Amino acid sequence: MPVKTSLLLLVAAFSAALVTPAVAEPESKHDLVIYGASPAGLMAGVAASREGASVVVLEPTPWIGGMVAGGLSKTDKGKEETIGGLAREYFERCAKNYENPVMWYGEPHVYQAVFAEMVAEAGFEVHTGQRIDTVELIDGQIVSVTTLDGRTWPGKMFVDASYEGDLMARAGVSYRVGREGRDEYEEELAGYYPNEPRGFSNEVMASDCPCVGGEGPHYVHGAPGVIAALGKDGEPLPGIVRSSAEPGSADGFTQSYNFRLCVTQDPDNLVPWPKPAHYDTARYDLLLRLIETYPGIPFGRLVHLGEVINGKYDLNAQGLFSTDYVGGNTDYPDGDYETRARIWQDHIDYVQGMMWFLAHDERVPESLRKDTQSWGLCKDEFTDNENWSYHLYVREARRMVGAYVMTQDDVQRRLIKEDTVGMGSFIIDSHIVQRIVDADGNVIDEGAYDAPARPYQMPYRCLTPKKEECENLLVPVCLSASHVAYCTIRMEPVYMAMGHASGVAAVQAIKDKKPVQDIDVVQLQTKLKEQHQVMELEGMKDLILAENLPGIVVDQDDAEFTAFWQSSSYGNPVDGGSRHDANASKGEATAIFTVPVPDEGKYEVRFAYPAAPNRASNVPITVRHADGEETKIVNQKETPPIDGLFISLGVFRFGPDTPAKVVVTNEDTDGIVGVDAVQLIPLN
Repeated sequence: MPVKTSLLLLVAAFSAALVTPAVAEPESKHDLVIYGASPAGLMAGVAASREGASVVVLEPTPWIGGMVAGGLSKTDKGKEETIGGLAREYFERCAKNYENPVMWYGEPHVYQAVFAEMVAEAGFEVHTGQRIDTVELIDGQIVSVTTLDGRTWPGKMFVDASYEGDLMARAGVSYRVGREGRDEYEEELAGYYPNEPRGFSNEVMASDCPCVGGEGPHYVHGAPGVIAALGKDGEPLPGIVRSSAEPGSADGFTQSYNFRLCVTQDPDNLVPWPKPAHYDTARYDLLLRLIETYPGIPFGRLVHLGEVINGKYDLNAQGLFSTDYVGGNTDYPDGDYETRARIWQDHIDYVQGMMWFLAHDERVPESLRKDTQSWGLCKDEFTDNENWSYHLYVREARRMVGAYVMTQDDVQRRLIKEDTVGMGSFIIDSHIVQRIVDADGNVIDEGAYDAPARPYQMPYRCLTPKKEECENLLVPVCLSASHVAYCTIRMEPVYMAMGHASGVAAVQAIKDKKPVQDIDVVQLQTKLKEQHQVMELEGMKDLILAENLPGIVVDQDDAEFTAFWQSSSYGNPVDGGSRHDANASKGEATAIFTVPVPDEGKYEVRFAYPAAPNRASNVPITVRHADGEETKIVNQKETPPIDGLFISLGVFRFGPDTPAKVVVTNEDTDGIVGVDAVQLIPLN
């Protein structure tokens, strides 16, 4: 599918947009100084320029466009109806560069060129290779930033759109690195989170990965517990640690980083995998054990291959052992530039080493070596960087502790915000934080999960620092959120929407001569709405909350599970989420709902599940009550008769000493088994 627009013109626009001065000299004062030519930073610059402000963008790397132009070519968009404003304009412009318009999935060189087009049209300069050194503040206002080359950049307003939050940190704004404890914001997913060991059949692992070319997250979280974690010396293999932390406890660790690669099997455009500068086969001992445990495993089970266009794929981590360099980023968020450069190179060596190992190590089965060798980097991408992606995928670094902290509740339950300036909708997606040794000496993942989120509103307050800390700074990337909430917010279209809002808000604050915390948010929302920013979806206020239902309700979040149950937001479940057995582990998966009863008496027991054609027609559900137990077979293909949500399991007697227990199994079931909530309605 050839590119429609002349690439020569796009490259010319790109070159014209970049200015890298060779000498240190004072700069004239701009209305808005933006640190970071990430997609968020560029959208902030475009938005402010279109409002008539003078803008300059300082980018620490040699390239503009951050992850979107630097390797993440298959956009993690969530529900695309939540994306509007400049973010949608950008992706629509990218799509128009192809004869058959394609949204969200484009080539990196086109993505970068379209960013350059928009910068050139807006008329502001982007200075690359500018790393921040110091920040001058007077009375809670940033006056200027100075870069390492000695140049000073004064401004009226500032936006930190970097992935690391260096401007924010140097301005003395409060921030967090690592995970909060479970009790800090009452988040179920917070803190140290060891995953359940999971095994997979050889037939499943040897088959073609169903997610090749697929949509959305496909990480097989939870390393299989059948793989031994210890070497012959009794010590953990490289990349595995011992841990005695308490589940839910806080720490300073962040989810793993990797490089998103643009790859192909087209022999005319394929560059063979490069051998890394520093190659250590011991790094891949665990990978070798995985391969030996699952004979016949193909390349597409070890990485996620998301089809893009023109025979190209976005290669990402797939769980188990993949391109995520688990534990390799510990010192990155607060590290100095030398430390980060070392970690950056270490990640290059790690990912290149994995590909080289799979393609050339004779201990790897020949079929897998040939499979790996059939893939390679794209000859026409990242041509000034040896075809290697420009950006390390910094999934999470510093997070501001600002005027409002987004938490798990804000992306699952408290979805509505009066000061909304945009939306998010992706799942709560945390990659592996650590690989640890379990009690049996096997390896399991820690910190990885996919949990449902519903389309949620992003409040303006999460972009602003506390007023007493800084009055003229906005932070659209390292914004104010807990680790759990950040795992869904951290998608580039959300960053872009927040950058758009930040650019408009900065100009409004200048015109009104007010701190960013004091601007008229309704006026900001009106302007953003005129610019087609999506800030609300029809029907999103219809979320069913357990606290608003009659009787006593226990949601699936409080149930006990054995085996694997996949989180889901399908349909309109209670509290925004349900779980299902993924039509696997038949006879092993159990969900137990325990419902405490304050007063003795009779209660109607109701069970909620999301109906669908692929659901099981014969789900056994057992109610254990004061007089014994009773099992009912439920057809989950059929819509529940009570408000389209619940089905009655009968009337039973319970009391304070005999709470209700509802047990759902997948024994001999003929489809997917879903569980949502249990409701008790008192009858006396």
